[in-house]
Formats: sequence, structure tokens, C-alpha cells
Amino acid sequence: MSNLDAGEIRLALVASPTPAAQSAATELRQRHEWVDIAQADIVVVLGGDGFLLQTLHQMLDRRRILPIYGMNLGTVGFLMNEWSPDLLELRIARARRFTVSPLRMEVETVGGEKIEHPAINEVSLLRETRETAKLEVCVNKRVVLAELVCDGILVATPAGSTAYNLSAHGPILPLGSEMLALTPISPFRPRRWRGAILPERTRISFRVLEPVKRPVSAVADQREVRDVATVSVAIDRSTQLTLMFDPEHALDDRIAMEQFAV
Repeated sequence: MSNLDAGEIRLALVASPTPAAQSAATELRQRHEWVDIAQADIVVVLGGDGFLLQTLHQMLDRRRILPIYGMNLGTVGFLMNEWSPDLLELRIARARRFTVSPLRMEVETVGGEKIEHPAINEVSLLRETRETAKLEVCVNKRVVLAELVCDGILVATPAGSTAYNLSAHGPILPLGSEMLALTPISPFRPRRWRGAILPERTRISFRVLEPVKRPVSAVADQREVRDVATVSVAIDRSTQLTLMFDPEHALDDRIAMEQFAV
């Protein structure tokens, strides 16, 4: 069993409950010494993108935000490095660090409840029933769409632009572009509107039109608030998250190359 950098860097290990991730965790525990996350300098995450986002949100909740080095034992693993139990010390020492700030979603429900959630990938508004959603869209308190009839709409960060945003035909945003993607989901009216790219300092607000007849939910990554009346989204500059990647597997390169994927 090895000490990472002679004990200078303290690592914590967290793993998805899937059999593959648990098996990998057992192997790594036999090879290295680990500490509790409360004493760690870096967290090694085994799983997929969803589990990595879950781990980041848990750190945000606890206000103890540590750099994360993830290894993919899920499906896509876009935010992860390749899984290998070998040369872990060297890989972490060589890893490139990328710092991102999450979105902050502020919601007021139809019942008057006020709720806030962070989002690392995207904030999405989605219709709850068969009825299409009707939304008023504001940018920096200016109404830019008086009525958008759609299945929903989302605001994506560069880190999240290759996820749900890309599936909704939104643009890929290079890491470091300091932009946000505003992307409609199945827009019906105005039919030709395909979204916008906005500076990340922008505050984007939505008002649900006919919220009782056409109920809408708001989702910050994996956290849903139902029956919303208004939603406001902006970058939370007070919070920074650090993801670590192997140099040949760096996030900025992967996002850029997604523009050429066919």
C-alpha cells in the first residue's frame, strides 16, 4: 500500500453504488491509503457524469469544496478521466485543473415558496403535463420574448453545453468562453427562434404564463422544483469548482472536439 507523495496529498475515495465502481474502489483501497473527505485535499470519484455531479452538489451543500479527479465507470463519462488503477499518483500530479462557477437558480413557486439551487451543467424549465408551456423570457430585466410556447427551455454553462443542451440542438460553448447558452426545447412559437448565446454575467429570468393551466417544473442539474411561477438564473461568482483531467484527456479539448463529432 502506497502513500501518495509521501503523505503530502491526502486523498478521499468515493464510488458510485454500481458493481463496476464498487469493484474498482475495492482494488484502489488495497493499493493506496485514503482519508475521510473531511480531511482530504483531493477527492477521487469513481462512476459516471451523474455521480460526479452528485458529489459536487454534496460538497456545495457542505461548503467544503475540494478538487475532483474522476475516473469513468459509468456510461458516457464526459467529465471523467479513463479508468485505470495504475499510476494514480503520477496521473494526479500531472493533471490539469479547470475551474468553473455554477449557476444559481432562484425559484418562486405558484404557492409563494422561494427556493434556491446551484447547477453545474444547466437549469431547465420543463412542462409538467401534455399542455405546452408558455413562458415570458427576460434578459437583464428586459423582456426579449413576450411569449415562448414550447416544451421547455434551458440555460447551460460551457461545461454543460455538450449535455442536455447539445441534445436540444443548442451550441457547444468552449470552456473559458465566458458565455451561456439559452436553448429552447421543442419551440412551437416563435417557431424560428433557436436560442441565444449570452455573456455569462447575464441574468436570465422566466415568468410562467398560465402556471395553473400549464404547470412548469424547474430543474437544476438533478434537483427539481415543481409548479414554478418565476425562475431567475445567473452565474454564482462566489463559488468555484475544480475538476482535474489527464493532459491528454483535458476538458477544454474534449468540448472543442465535440464540434466535429458526427
